[in-house]
Parts: sequence; structure tokens; C-alpha cells
Amino acid sequence: MIIDGAARESLEISKILGIIRRDCRCDLGASMLKSAVPLRGVDELRAAHELFGAVESYRDKYGDLPWNHKLAAVGYLLEEARVSGMLTGAELISIRRLLQGAARLKEALTEARREWPVFSALIKDLHDFSREEEILSVVEDDGSLRDTASDRLRKIREGMRRVRGEIRRKGQNILADPAISSMLQERVLSLRNGRHAVLVRQDALTNFPGIVADRSGSGSSVYMEPHAIMALNNEHAVMAEDENAEERRILHKLTGRMLDRENAILDAERALGTVDLFYALSEKVRRDKWHVPLVVNRAEFGLKRARHPLLGNAAVPIDISCGKDFRILVVTGPNTGGKTVALKTAGVCVCLGWMGFPIPAGEGSEIGDIGGVYCDIGDEQSVEQNLSTFSAHISQVKKILDAASENSLILLDELGAGTDPEEGAALGVAILDALRGRRSLVLATTHHNPIKHYALACPDVESASVEFDVNTLSPSYRLLIGIPGRSNALLIAEKLGMPRHVLERAYGALGTREASMEEIIGELQEKRTAIERENERLDEMRAEVERERGAYEAELRALNERRDKMLEDADKKALGIVENAETAAKSLLKTMTSSDRPSADRHMGRTKRHFDKIRRQAEMRTDERMEHKYGRDDRPLEEGENVAAAGTSAVGVLEEIRRDKAVVSYGAARMELPLKMLRRPTGEENKSLKKADRAFQKAGAVLETGSGSRVKITAPPSPVGVPGSIMIRGMTVDEATPMAETYLDRAYRAGFGEVSVIHGRGEGILRREVQNLCKRLPYVEGFRLGGEGEGGFGVTIVRFKKS
Repeated sequence: MIIDGAARESLEISKILGIIRRDCRCDLGASMLKSAVPLRGVDELRAAHELFGAVESYRDKYGDLPWNHKLAAVGYLLEEARVSGMLTGAELISIRRLLQGAARLKEALTEARREWPVFSALIKDLHDFSREEEILSVVEDDGSLRDTASDRLRKIREGMRRVRGEIRRKGQNILADPAISSMLQERVLSLRNGRHAVLVRQDALTNFPGIVADRSGSGSSVYMEPHAIMALNNEHAVMAEDENAEERRILHKLTGRMLDRENAILDAERALGTVDLFYALSEKVRRDKWHVPLVVNRAEFGLKRARHPLLGNAAVPIDISCGKDFRILVVTGPNTGGKTVALKTAGVCVCLGWMGFPIPAGEGSEIGDIGGVYCDIGDEQSVEQNLSTFSAHISQVKKILDAASENSLILLDELGAGTDPEEGAALGVAILDALRGRRSLVLATTHHNPIKHYALACPDVESASVEFDVNTLSPSYRLLIGIPGRSNALLIAEKLGMPRHVLERAYGALGTREASMEEIIGELQEKRTAIERENERLDEMRAEVERERGAYEAELRALNERRDKMLEDADKKALGIVENAETAAKSLLKTMTSSDRPSADRHMGRTKRHFDKIRRQAEMRTDERMEHKYGRDDRPLEEGENVAAAGTSAVGVLEEIRRDKAVVSYGAARMELPLKMLRRPTGEENKSLKKADRAFQKAGAVLETGSGSRVKITAPPSPVGVPGSIMIRGMTVDEATPMAETYLDRAYRAGFGEVSVIHGRGEGILRREVQNLCKRLPYVEGFRLGGEGEGGFGVTIVRFKKS
């Protein structure tokens, strides 16, 4: 896509990129923004969105990609080195730091490539720099060269250290000599202009055995080089020159090696810059609620709750679209009503979207195959400048007409302004008609009634207006599609106290047809506004009804569950009494004499039939509760199906049917249950299969069914293959809490010292719930939020007690 130069300036794209730049962590991302241009086609655009989405997903799951905040751009250093032939030690450190950052990033992306194959697009630009890192290891972190940089440098520095040692020894002798020390301002051997000297009092200048090296800052004393160390100073100075020459030779050689890999280094800089830019864009998504738009193949766009980024929190979200139901949208309404902002908002969103960025609009926004954005936007100037302003507009419109095609998006502000109203309106209609013939996408604003009439009467052209409250003389900035707006000039004048006779004269001069048109438009706007307000009120009422219904249904479910629980408890208690009574009766029968047995057996038979009736009634009530809760299902269960036991929500897999028994596996645990106790799980229970699997892998777990049966399950003493983190982002509290608790239990038993719970940032609800859970668990020693490189506020690091 092409963004015309005038469009880039009118839409203030540079300022908007500057807003994004504030969230870049270094100048690598800023450099990427500075060179950002629209992508070339829909496929390339989708690929960019996919890559950004993958980096976002990685950040949600594992935290930020590896990063060093000291990273800096080095491309310009290499460019200068092509001319100068040498990089300084500090500049080589910047390059080494970038190469190390590239290696860490490549390692992380390579590990994650199986999960996100699109990372290959970044990995291909991250070459192997192990040899270059080894070469640059001779440079200290402060930019100086190590002695090991070359044998010659090592020997020169060893010689310099030897000479300095001799200078210090002779210097100490000089300072200790009473005849000399009495001439000194202070008994210290100093280095001045590369030569060792002592500070001599001004009055002893002629008597000191040496030559002047420098004057002190106060001028009251002089640095003098003693004759005794002059030869050593000369030797040291020669060695220093040799050292400097050898260092320059080494730096020149290192520079040559870096220039040999210049293209590879620039590739790495670009990949790191992309990651830094994605971090800045991710912050816009998380903090300012920007969204990646959907990409469609048609030339169109549809923006939901779009905001102009330069307006910040003051921006009023608007819904605006073009291309699906109409090709031209004519926006009308009073000055300062938000017409121009609406045009610019649409243009900015389309341009940012085509750069591969998320846009300041709501989820579900779309951008299509738009080949170019062209603008003629500019405020009207003073009367003296109208001719030049109009000429400038016409020149720009001519350029637009020359370039316009069916894939072009054209933004025309105040169409037909700056000249005679009738001629301007006629010209505006002709321009719109010419663009309609080319099927271009057009957003235009105007005050001219003939252009409004054209928009109402012509196919593929739609009207819109910006809402304006004539009572308060203030705009709401809401965009109303389908109704033209009125300029409200005379109404505003009346509200501001314009004399009545002046207004009457103005209405008379306006003409009957124009006045009637304005009145009709005004009535339509009032009715449209009233309908929209009523719709909003109805939406609120519907939402309230839904909330009330949800609350009622939840309360009804809770009542039914409490009732079922009471009945279930009563049945369990009754069955317990029956079992105890049967046991007691059997024990009593054993102690009876033979003469009493016939009568006792008959009584026992009647009692057993009564007890069996109680059991059948309890089972029937259990079946009724299950049918009421889960629905009736007469289909026979089959091996391989997911099943749940009556009275539980734990889901397992039916492995084998043995007549009236069934073998069910819960992860690594296997158990045998009566077949009639099993049922098909609900959809929500199926989703929690993995959760149930983890829960049933606790050693010695016990399943208690609705009929009171208890079955012991044998499971491995500790879990196998427990990951070091768990992702619960996007879940509800009810979903996340049991999953997090089960995971922490497994991780503790597996021997982890600490683990990560990834809950995302959001409003902090899941974060607080996880931390409250940690406070309740006896084996948790402490917890903290993730630090740099660990996910920040989106991750809680949990530390376990030592077992």
C-alpha cells in the first residue's frame, strides 16, 4: 500500500509513531518505527499480524523474550567505520552486546518454534555470531583492550609496568630525601602530560633539580620532572606510543572483521528492532486496548469504537465503515462537530493497520485490500488567502484523481469550500461522481446542500452526520450513519442572541427549498437521535433483564442443589441405618435358639423386603436427580467414551465393560464401578477432563458417589512430567482456582523449589485469587510477582517449603 506524502502529513503519522516510540525499550525499536512503511500486499500483511500475534502469545505464556536494556543501534557505527576504518573500543562493546542479544533471542525463538512456527521469520535474520563474540572477547566492558589482545601488546604493557615500578621506586627515594622534600608543596608523585612529576613550591623553583612539566591550577606551585627519573619517563613515553599504535592496529583489525559481517549484523539489528517494536505495540494493546484488525480481501474497512490516538483519553469512540454497503460516505454537520476527526481517525487506523500494527479500535475491526491512501485535508484560511487555499486544494484533488483506483481510500475534507458556494458545490458533486465511477473508497465532509442531496439520491453513496446538541451548543462527536447533518449556523446564531430581525432576514435569504431541507434534516436527526437513545435504553433494560434472569436461574440452581443435597444426605443416612439394622439383625439371629429361628426368619424376611424397598426408592430418587440435572440418556455406554460417576463431576474414560461392572481410568488411576452408576458427562465436564485427571492422580484419592459408595483409587505416589509453569490466563475464577491448586500440589510433590503461575495482567482478578490461594496452602512458603524477563505483573512466582 502507498501512503501519499500529503496524506502522511495531514494524518500526522509521524506524531502517532512518536506515541508508539515512547514504549520502545531502546533506539532499535525507534529505528524500526522511523523506517516503518505500509506493507505490499494482503499476504504480507497477514504474515506480519501472525508474527505479532505469536510474540504476544509467547509473552502471555512465558513472559518477555530475552532482552538487554543496554542494547543500541550499531548500523550507523558500521557505516561510519566504512569511511574511518576503525571502531573505538566502546563502539565494539555495543556491537558485542547486540550480537549476544541476538544469540539469546535466537535460542529462545528456536525453542519456541515448534509451538509458533512463524518465529522462523525472525530466526532467519539471527545468524551465528559465536566467532565474532570470541574475537570481541579481548575488549573489556569499559572499551579498553585486554593484554591478551596480542602478544606484542602484552609485552609492551609488561615493559610499561616494569618502567612505572622503577619510576615509583626512584620517586619514593626523591620524596624521602630531606633536601628535596623541603622544596615540595606535597610529597606525592603525580602524572602530568604523560610524565611523572612532583609539585614544587614557587620559591624553590630555581633550586629544584629538574625541569618544569606543568603549572598547578592555583598558579602558586609548579609541577617539575626530576632529572633522576627523566630517562625512565622518556622510556615510558616511547612505550606508550608503541602501546597506542598497537591498540589502533588491533582495533583496525577488529573493525575489519565486523565489517566483513556487516550485512549479518544489520539483519540481527533488524530482528531485535522488530522484537522491541512488538514490545511497544504490545503495551498499546494491553494498556490502551488497541487491537489487531481482521484482514479481508475486498477493498473496504470497518472500524468499531475507533479512537484518534493523538486525542488520548478525550477521544470519543466512533464506528465508521466504507466499501461493504457503499463506496462513498459524505459526512455533514456543524463546524467543530468532529467531521475532520472522523476522517483522520479512519485514515490513521487504515495506515497503522497496513504497517502491520494493531490499531486504536475495538475487537472485530476490519481492513481490506487498500492500495493507497490519499488526502486533501486542511482548515480554511483567512479571506485574503482563500484564492491560494482553493488553488492548493484543486491541485491536490487533481493529483488524487490521477492516482485514484478501486483500491484507493480518499479522504476529502470540506469538499467544495474556499470558493463561491454554488460553484464549489457543483465541483464537489462532479469530483464525487468521478470517484464513484472509479469505485474508489471515499470519505468526504461538506456543508453544501447540493452535495447532501447528491449523497441522498445516488447509489453507492451514503450520508452521515456528527451529532450536535443545539441546546448546549456542544458536539457529542458521535457519528450517525444514514442521515445527513445540518450546519446549524442560524440555530447557533439564535442561541447566541442574534437579533430576531437579522435572523428573519437570513431565513428569507436562504430560500424556501433550502430552509425546508434544513428543517427536514433537523427533524430526521432529532428522530434518529431519539431512536438511538431509546435503543440504548432498551439495550440497558435487556442487559438488566438478562442479569436478573441469570441471578434468578443461579438462585434456582442453588436451591435445587441444596434440596438435592438434603435428599441425598437423607438417603445416605437412611441407607446407613438400614445397613446397621441388617448387621445387628444377622448378629442377633446367630445367637437365637433353634425353636425361635422360624419366627425370627419370617420376621427377618419381611424386614429385608422393607429394607430392599428403601434401597430401591433411594436409587430411584438418585436416578431422578441425575436425570433432572444431566437430562435423560437411554443410549448404552460404549468402551472408549468419556464417563462420569453419578454424584460426581470427575470425568474418566470407560476402558472396559464387564457385565454390570465397568473399568474407568482417571489419568494414571484405574477403578471398577457399577455400570449403572455411570453417565455421559456434560460439555463443561468434558472440558475439565485434564483437570480431573490431575486431581485423581493424588495418591490414595477416594471417589464418593451419589449413592454413598466409596471406592479407593491407587495412583502413582508423585506426578511425572510436571511442567515448571501453568497458564490460566483468560479463564474464570471458578475454572482457574481448582486447576491452579491441583497444579501447585503436583509441583510441590514433584520436588520443585518454585514455579510460575501465568494469569495475565488484565484487571488483576486472577492475580489476587492466585495469591489468596497461595496464602491458604500450607506447603507454600511465599510468592512474588514476576520480575524483568519473568512476565512482570502477569506472572506470580510461587516458592514451596522444603520438604
